[in-house]
Amino acid sequence: MAVRSRKRPLTRFIAPLATLMILGYFGFHAFNGQYGIRAKIAMDVQTAKLEKKLAQRTAVREKLEARVAMLRDGNLEKDMVDEYVRRQLNMAREDEIVLMNPENQL
Repeated sequence: MAVRSRKRPLTRFIAPLATLMILGYFGFHAFNGQYGIRAKIAMDVQTAKLEKKLAQRTAVREKLEARVAMLRDGNLEKDMVDEYVRRQLNMAREDEIVLMNPENQL
């Protein structure tokens, strides 16, 4: 004689419910996690800001490199050296007129 055990009606819902919970967990973290969709959007915004800042700093560096190239041996321009020294010492001759341009300041 075969013995049949009665299964409870809730036991057939345990596996699908556990699967839904696991999928829900991973789905939630796919959107809201540290490397989720929202975090990627925030990282893209930050990347754009940093690339803009890098472009500005690169332009300043190239401008400074061009000025330094004028001061190297073999390329030394007396006007450039004279301008630099006067600016650093804040000195001018008595017969000179000084016009300050804030855009040219370093």
